[in-house]
Amino acid sequence: MITCFIRYQIDPFKQQEFAEYGKAWGQIIPRNGADLIGYFAPHEGSLTTAYGLYSIENLAAYEAYRKSLAADPLAQANLDFARRERFILQEDRIFLKNVSLPHAPRVSP
Repeated sequence: MITCFIRYQIDPFKQQEFAEYGKAWGQIIPRNGADLIGYFAPHEGSLTTAYGLYSIENLAAYEAYRKSLAADPLAQANLDFARRERFILQEDRIFLKNVSLPHAPRVSP
């Protein structure tokens, strides 16, 4: 499994638009073959940094996922919304693998 970690720089005056964008991906990403971890918008601290994370089996599966997204009308509408509203100022993505597995169980106080 690999995790796509997306860091967004967003317009601090358009946080609601980013929230709508992230909520839409909550439906789109899973139906196109990836496991959505979540979209995270500013709550406290920096008002310009947001994140999106999803996991997928491998880079070959990612390529198939991207093709599926390109054919998905809701995905295209969400991307068009972002372009039209211009709330994303910068987007960086990196693919990570979890090297700490298996995790120990959490200890209750």
